[in-house]
Amino acid sequence: MEKKHWIFLIIFFIVGIWSGINPYETGLWFLEAGMCLVGVAILALTFKKFKFTDMTYFFILIHLIILFIGAHYSYAKVPAFDWIKEAFDQSRNNYDKVGHFAQGFIPAMIARELLIRLDVIKRKGWIPFLVVCICLAISAFYELIEWWVAVLSGDGADDFLGTQGYVWDTQSDMLMAMIGAICMLIFFSKLQDKQINKIMK
Repeated sequence: MEKKHWIFLIIFFIVGIWSGINPYETGLWFLEAGMCLVGVAILALTFKKFKFTDMTYFFILIHLIILFIGAHYSYAKVPAFDWIKEAFDQSRNNYDKVGHFAQGFIPAMIARELLIRLDVIKRKGWIPFLVVCICLAISAFYELIEWWVAVLSGDGADDFLGTQGYVWDTQSDMLMAMIGAICMLIFFSKLQDKQINKIMK
């Protein structure tokens, strides 16, 4: 690994350790932070066979930090977003929407890079559509996981679900993921192409 990859890993572990110190609820922390650990393990195991661009690794790290913050405080109780809630007279703490935006944005970056570099499809014009579909599928699957956790743990799932009484929470979560994916495609596709071209030369 190069120096930059080690820096990313060090930041990941520092934030992860902070997140695990006196979290809001230990069981909730393992549910949320466990996904971060699994994700990094997969990246580490596949690193020699497939190295993503620096930009993709950077945004993956941002996503992991967002997840660690949500795991530490619980998504409904992140202090900065409590302040935003009061300052802008919002009905709920909306940090979870940041997480779901990232849940579309970063997977879109990953999916797009895989589709291009592995030459999955010949007609490149289909890539944006497929990327959005992949991100919506990931978002929908995560909502299914939340449902399964709620069924298995009953009242203990309230903080994991983070609905805060909002009846359309599931649908708005998926909408935010779709918006995140579209934003990535619109604003970062050209920059990603430049980095991909450097690797593929």
